[in-house]
Amino acid sequence: MSVLIYTEVSKGKVKKASLEAVNYGSRIATQLNMKATAVIIGDGDLSDLGKAGASKVLKINNEKLVNLDGQYLTAAIEQAAKAEDASIIIFSNDFTGKEIAPRLAARLKAGLVAGAVDNPVISGDSFTVKKNVFSGKAVAMYALHSEKKIISLLPNSFAVELKEGSAEIVDFAVNLDGINSPVKVKEVKKVSSDLNLADAELVVSAGRGMKGPENWGMIEDLAKVLGAATACSRPVADMDWRPHHEHVGQTGLAIRPDLYIAIGISGAIQHLAGVNGSKVMVVINSDKEAPFFKSADYGIVGDAFEIVPKLTEAIKKFKANQ
Repeated sequence: MSVLIYTEVSKGKVKKASLEAVNYGSRIATQLNMKATAVIIGDGDLSDLGKAGASKVLKINNEKLVNLDGQYLTAAIEQAAKAEDASIIIFSNDFTGKEIAPRLAARLKAGLVAGAVDNPVISGDSFTVKKNVFSGKAVAMYALHSEKKIISLLPNSFAVELKEGSAEIVDFAVNLDGINSPVKVKEVKKVSSDLNLADAELVVSAGRGMKGPENWGMIEDLAKVLGAATACSRPVADMDWRPHHEHVGQTGLAIRPDLYIAIGISGAIQHLAGVNGSKVMVVINSDKEAPFFKSADYGIVGDAFEIVPKLTEAIKKFKANQ
């Protein structure tokens, strides 16, 4: 039996969230005396998978999986799980994981915990997983009693550990001929930024307080001097001020950076649900009653159009003097 871990490549390298999942899966495999097997779609530098703890990598190349269509991808992972006799399957709780894990759980009649934030507690037949609930205001322990178990991890909940090690890489062929997906991809837009928001350690985010997309230059300037990724609140994405892949919150991307700077965002519970795992939160808002200040580690009450440019210049001077 084995632990199967779904992983992805971005720009030729294994994603940070995937390495977290491999670390997590390999620890379970060691504890249960199983084999940790990663499954990946496409090509790239896969050496980090072995360093993260995988002993084997199933590499799948199939033209129907190019756009990561949920119907095809679920079938492919199901075939890999059966081939490896996987009793535990690990995903990252990102866009792909949220789409595939529930489908796969239904097919395999597996118990599912989505958004795990800690290593499972395993004792005899007891298998318990910890996750956040109530938009991150509490935690709950879920006991999995099914023969097959699926766990998806809240991104950035675990530090990536790479050690000496290598994995056997095997080409794995899947049969997707009998599947007809109703989804037709008309256009693919690739993110041009070098920074992946989900993996970013520093994030500068802004909301409706910016008053319009024409004022976003100062947000990008601050992010650039910090080496940070940019993000936004849902209303900003809905108004097309910023692309939807930058939307963080309960209905967007959940992130857990080391530093999150929120500018002109009120801090409604739906937004906080996606960012309250940040190690340090800094809020800049002209409304001293903004809910975000109750959750912030540091807060500045004032006009962002005056504060942000001064903050950017101060950071530039600090870096120049180092």
